[in-house]
Amino acid sequence: MTQAAFFVLTALADQPRHGYGILQEVEQLSNGSLQLRVGTLYGVLDRLSTDGLIVLDREEVQQGRLRRYYRLTDEGIRALNTEAELMAAGATAAMERIAAGRHHPTADTTPPPFPGHGLTGGAA
Repeated sequence: MTQAAFFVLTALADQPRHGYGILQEVEQLSNGSLQLRVGTLYGVLDRLSTDGLIVLDREEVQQGRLRRYYRLTDEGIRALNTEAELMAAGATAAMERIAAGRHHPTADTTPPPFPGHGLTGGAA
């Protein structure tokens, strides 16, 4: 699952949202690290719809513009849950390895001595 798909599904996890609402929610959920463009969003929505993970919830006209609201399907909830569990397990493994690396002595990074280093060239 792509990062964009994960965050779009997450944005829809608590309630149906329209396109602009999804864009705002994705940016907030990702702490600003993912700012989807409109074309990218609708490409993701099309794929998620084709895969049966989201459906059109309703359409409303507001200020003369049509807003389409999307919601997760049961399959979408399962897919998001599975992906979130995988990501959490991966994050835990990464944190454990980082912590383990801090507690183990690292390999000696001192360069090997230059051949003949310390020798004066004479008999001692």
